[in-house]
Amino acid sequence: MYILKSPIINKELPIKIHISFDSIFEYLENQAKNTGSIFHDSAMKLLQEANQYPELKEGFTDFSLLKTYEHQIQKLLSILFPDLLQTNEIKAASIPFDMTAFMLSKRFRAIIENAGDDFKYEIRNFDTKNMYILTCVYILSSYYNEKIDFKRPFFYDIPDVKNNTIKTYRALYNADFAKIIKTDNTPELTKDDIKLLLRNFDNIDIWKEKFPPNSYIFKGFGIINLFDVTQDETISNIKNTVIKRDINTLGNLEKNLQKLLDIPDLKMGISIYNKEEGSRNVNFIKTKINHSLISKEYHCDVKDYFCQNIKNRVFNDYLITSIADVDEYKKNSNEDEFYKSINSKNIKSLVLVPIVLDNDYIAVLELASPKSYALNSVNANKLKDILPVLNISLQKAIDERQNLLESVIQENYTTIHPSVKWKFYNAADEYLLNNSQNNHTKLKNITFKNVYPLYGQCDVKDSSASRNKAIQDDLSSQLKDTIFLFEKIHQKEKLLIYDEIIYRLHKTLKSIKNGIKTTDELQITDFFKEDIYPVLNHLKEHHTFIKNDIIDYENKIDPVLKIVYKKRKAYEDFISNLNSSLAKHLDHAQKEAQAFYPHYYERFKTDGLDYNIYIGESISNTKEFHPIYIKNIKLWQLIQQCELEKIAKQIDLKHQDISLQVTSLILVNSQHLDIKFRMDEKKFDVDGAYNMRYEIIKKRIDKSYIKGTKERLTQTGKLAIVYTHEYDLEEYLKYIEYLTQQNYFTEEIEHLDIEDLQGVSGLKAIRVGINYQKENNNLLSFENLLKATKLITE
Repeated sequence: MYILKSPIINKELPIKIHISFDSIFEYLENQAKNTGSIFHDSAMKLLQEANQYPELKEGFTDFSLLKTYEHQIQKLLSILFPDLLQTNEIKAASIPFDMTAFMLSKRFRAIIENAGDDFKYEIRNFDTKNMYILTCVYILSSYYNEKIDFKRPFFYDIPDVKNNTIKTYRALYNADFAKIIKTDNTPELTKDDIKLLLRNFDNIDIWKEKFPPNSYIFKGFGIINLFDVTQDETISNIKNTVIKRDINTLGNLEKNLQKLLDIPDLKMGISIYNKEEGSRNVNFIKTKINHSLISKEYHCDVKDYFCQNIKNRVFNDYLITSIADVDEYKKNSNEDEFYKSINSKNIKSLVLVPIVLDNDYIAVLELASPKSYALNSVNANKLKDILPVLNISLQKAIDERQNLLESVIQENYTTIHPSVKWKFYNAADEYLLNNSQNNHTKLKNITFKNVYPLYGQCDVKDSSASRNKAIQDDLSSQLKDTIFLFEKIHQKEKLLIYDEIIYRLHKTLKSIKNGIKTTDELQITDFFKEDIYPVLNHLKEHHTFIKNDIIDYENKIDPVLKIVYKKRKAYEDFISNLNSSLAKHLDHAQKEAQAFYPHYYERFKTDGLDYNIYIGESISNTKEFHPIYIKNIKLWQLIQQCELEKIAKQIDLKHQDISLQVTSLILVNSQHLDIKFRMDEKKFDVDGAYNMRYEIIKKRIDKSYIKGTKERLTQTGKLAIVYTHEYDLEEYLKYIEYLTQQNYFTEEIEHLDIEDLQGVSGLKAIRVGINYQKENNNLLSFENLLKATKLITE
């Protein structure tokens, strides 16, 4: 007899197992008494033979007797294991709590023999520590008739060595052929005992107290039936995989689909298409697997890429479409781009599964095999079971991608600063609540009352003039090179038209000698494109004497802009480097400054950097406000302006092709004002007519002059601090004195009156020299900054 043993380590149980076939004897006796039964004669004969072995009825504890009485047991159990079902049913007699199986059906035995030498007959993820308690629960149910639902599904994973797969089987146990007998020395359980046990499933000591080892007898045997649930398990795994969605999602999904379709070499891809545009977008889930099997490019036009049949079935009717033989498909495809792509990847059979997402997208699950007919219309039908969960998962992926894009756009284009997000969330929450109750309301205006503004800038001096000078230098250089080239051409070919071109080139060069106007660059660029380059292209192709000179000339021209772009590139590289470096420094410093007191901060890249700060009690919903925080951030701003200046100085020294210097300015306004979020412009602005004066000053102050002179307020190497009231001056002079001692400023201070601006008069300023020699590692810590603020203001 084939006996299958489970490798359970702990065999201590509250029962003593007596293998007995008493229930079979009882059945045979009933059949033998019933003369009308068709089994009457066979039952009498079998019973007569079996009665010679009373151990089979009375029971035995020595499991080796299963082998001794193998022939007799097989005869007794033949009524439960008919020959007609031996190759169909996966069935065995068993000893349930010992997990030993015997009398295996032919199909069960074949499965075990094909499982390999390393196979262990054990339940998946079964905790053997609970076997004792589960046996006790069985006694409660069987002997004490307690209605306890302790059943749970048990699964066996059994290898199929022949096909190199693992099959999953669900086990069902039948204990109708057994009974529980309480031994004489075992006390009866009371209702209170049972309640105590039901409250303490995990407390093994209590269970052993109420059910001592070997205190009951299990007499009889059980029946185990296995059912192949590999496909159901695979579908469940697929659902769990796509719902979980992590870095291994596509790899795990591919493995499960291989198992579902029983195709070990199956490959999988996923494409996402925009239904409106009909072009395939980049996939949303990042893995190391190439997402699409059917397209080499990130974008493809559906109408030009696929044949009409696939367009109709997949993209119009959303039907699962199979190509069982790619070579057959070739005959009707006219070798379109789709065929070329899959053929280049050695795909011989293919299934396309359309998954309709929202109104904009359709996903296509791509399955492919290097064997013809491995994938076909029959096994493709299995994929319908996983479509709903794929739909949900992919839709979620798209939604998450859209949310991520929204956050990137918000962060980089329409920033809502973290310090004020709480108010936006409150307004949005109230809006959603009101509209859910059919109270159709508009979003509330976002305003902050009584906040104190700070404004600063660090901009390139005379940036417009520098840009124009760079354009002028590039155009002059190209015009001179062009004149030299055409004069050389004219020496070889005495064409009158060359004289005319040289004349116009000289005239153009003279016109920009003393400066360049806004329209000059466009006119000169058109002149080159229409009148110069066509001639040079002709000469390069047909006249070898000048070909190399023309090639040298073209090498100096930007291939995209089609014009000399050396000085302008140096200028733009400088500005780009400057903007990024200043913004990076100030953004980093801001994160630390927020720790003092939350405040609104925004900055703008121009030819340098402009920034706004608003601080006040209404901005923070978590921290009590005190004027010390305003003073602190003013001192912090002065230090940061010095640091920005030093960064700009270092960048200027690094750039060999161009030298540009910056100027710095701070606008002081000690009066609080209100700010409001402008929905149309997606940014904060001052609120109220009176407060608009502050905005006007900000826009005009950097171009202002010192009263009675032609000297600009902002000068290289100096920080200009603009103010209106004398108490502002007194406050900032304290800060400057302190920071001069800290080597941020030189001792030179200028007191200045500013020329009246349009609509604004009475502004004053001080200018203080910046010490570029101060080491960065001496930068005041924020803790010392706060102490310094208190010291200065006392």
